[in-house]
Amino acid sequence: MLEILLCSLITILPDYLFRKYRQGKVWGKEITFFTMWYELRWGITACAILAISLVTLIFYYHPSTTNATPMFRTVSIMPEKSGRVQHVFVKNHQIVKVGTPLLSMYDESQIEAIESAKAQVRQVEAEFVTAYAQHAVAISLVERDKSTYQRSLHEYERKRNLASQGGNIISESEVEKLADTVAMKKASLSASLANQAAAQGVLDTILPAKKASAMETLDKANVEQGKRTLYAHIEGELQQFSLQPGDFINPMIRSAGVIVPSSGEASGREAVQAGFNQLTAGVIKVGTFAEITCMSKPFTIIAMRVASVQSVIATGQIRAVETLLDIQERAKPGTLTVKLVPLYEGGLDGVIPGTKCIANAYSYHHELINSGTLSTTESIYLHMVDAVGIVHAIILRMQALLLPVKGLVFSGQ
Repeated sequence: MLEILLCSLITILPDYLFRKYRQGKVWGKEITFFTMWYELRWGITACAILAISLVTLIFYYHPSTTNATPMFRTVSIMPEKSGRVQHVFVKNHQIVKVGTPLLSMYDESQIEAIESAKAQVRQVEAEFVTAYAQHAVAISLVERDKSTYQRSLHEYERKRNLASQGGNIISESEVEKLADTVAMKKASLSASLANQAAAQGVLDTILPAKKASAMETLDKANVEQGKRTLYAHIEGELQQFSLQPGDFINPMIRSAGVIVPSSGEASGREAVQAGFNQLTAGVIKVGTFAEITCMSKPFTIIAMRVASVQSVIATGQIRAVETLLDIQERAKPGTLTVKLVPLYEGGLDGVIPGTKCIANAYSYHHELINSGTLSTTESIYLHMVDAVGIVHAIILRMQALLLPVKGLVFSGQ
């Protein structure tokens, strides 16, 4: 409407003035509602052409959209396993920090698993006591057999020397008998040393491995038990959290609630996502200036700039399914997703995440015009393009004034 009014000032109004003062025609006599088209056909036609051209020019170089929202993400509160709630430590709408316990679940089987793992650890520790005793016995046997072997060997060597001197002091059969005794004592010593090595191996290898396995089982049971207590992994506000002790929660069916981040880009307090017409893809670039007005902060214009432009259109995405994709199902064109950030710090203060916003983007060719690379015609054209952006700026401010009226009076709610 504003564009038509502006265009009518240089088309229909001069035509009407020409008819009245040059041709002498009077409104209500020669110029009526029935003769308006014929009498003012040149002005009306020029106004229509100029208005359509101006609207196209404005909407192309200074695009606008009502699809703008400071989007935020939520983090679901879900356990890794199903269970029944035992304790609830927080309340709905409470601000939680990282590491705040939210709830705990009761599981008798998990408690039994921990007790079983502890009993296994105690059993291994008891086996250590037995193994140390067996190792001490093995050392004693080695000392005994070593002493016996040394005495037998000494006796054998003494009598062998006496037998070698002659005189029939020691018989040959007695020497051979002592040799057999030495061999038996040596074999007994070797067996005792082997038993000592086996006992040492049990202490050094087998029992430590069993204890490590038992401790790992206990740690695993404790970890599983720890999963029964849910903690907040981000800072934010609890929403839809209405659990009571005895409620059953399932990670596949029912979550315990959600946490809305209170800071960071995911909170919806640092950026606004806007969807512009695909035709504006050649105009909207990173750094383009923009303005928004939101329903949660009426009568306010917030200066923004384009931080990023999504390189794809969301409606074109496909994934492997059992049926072939029919392009006709994607007949509705998607929008160019643009991320807008405040031009000044604290620009989005007071804007509630998820609110409905209206966004304008403005082309700016000042640097290109001053570069001296354009012709006079191109410079004049771009000057005109930048100048007509004020029309959209005025329209946005009118929308900011009318937004509460439309939302409260004409919405029917």
